[in-house]
Amino acid sequence: MFLLVGVVGSGIMAARLSPGDTGLQLFQNAAATAAVLVAIISIFGTISADFNPAITIGAWALGHRAGRDVLPMVLAQMVGACSGTVLANLMFDLPAVAWSTTGRSGANLWLAEVVATVGLLLVVFSLVRTARTSHLPYVVGAYVGGAYYFTASTGFANPAVTVARTLSDTFTGIDPTNAPMFILMQVVGAGIAVGLLRLLFPTTG
Repeated sequence: MFLLVGVVGSGIMAARLSPGDTGLQLFQNAAATAAVLVAIISIFGTISADFNPAITIGAWALGHRAGRDVLPMVLAQMVGACSGTVLANLMFDLPAVAWSTTGRSGANLWLAEVVATVGLLLVVFSLVRTARTSHLPYVVGAYVGGAYYFTASTGFANPAVTVARTLSDTFTGIDPTNAPMFILMQVVGAGIAVGLLRLLFPTTG
């Protein structure tokens, strides 16, 4: 929930603080999201800090999570993400749900989502498989903050985030009709990442 409060809420605040300056809005949104990720992964890391169905499925495929846990976790991630968006909307005196009209479609954006998701899973599981999980909050935060800028899609890399961002017609929103292709590309990216991780890090640390 707090991830989407951070993503959507900071996007709304950035748009209000810096009207007409998209570059500054993106910087503010990226910085806030990166900081929130560091905090929530640090807080919830010992419980479950996936926050992302792509990470959960990747963990299962790589043998780090039991198959019986995948569906409940993904459902919880979806509910939490959507709840976070609703909460962010309400905090800024907007309708609880307002379907986004922000178009995010095109082959370049789909490719960007593959790249963003591959990179995210490589970051997470390279650390997991080499017993360096204490670095996860900072490295994930840094990667996601950077991905806002080096990917054309601003690096969603998360099916739950993608679904939740359809619920806010604000800076960080995505048109619901564009979300399925983003999610498909994230799944493709996760599959590629799992293959690369098995090749590069065949055993856990």
